[in-house]
Amino acid sequence: MRINQIDYDAGQPVDGYGAGYFRLGTEMHEGPLAILPGGVVPWRGFEDMETLISRHTEFDVVFFGTGDDIAALPIQATQQLDAVDVGYELMSTPSACRTYNVLLSEGRRVALAVIPVDNV
Repeated sequence: MRINQIDYDAGQPVDGYGAGYFRLGTEMHEGPLAILPGGVVPWRGFEDMETLISRHTEFDVVFFGTGDDIAALPIQATQQLDAVDVGYELMSTPSACRTYNVLLSEGRRVALAVIPVDNV
């Protein structure tokens, strides 16, 4: 078996998550988390689309992790994203983290906005 080193030159991967937190490298982050190409930014959750919209030219798609299960975005959030043509995908938080990490390792212009899971 051949093991290759993965480079994340385009951003910071999610190294782990648990009930209420995310781990990026050695740093723990509690609560909702957004990672844009420039790094981690404060994000208050689905009511805070301005954080993502203000920097939407830096990424091609944002993956939303909606917690333990897939859930719809609030209609106002959808309208705000659609108004500036932001590409987005909804998935459970574990799936969003995995998808983000894979595309980030490929050098893609991706962002991640996730709500922590309740259980692991």
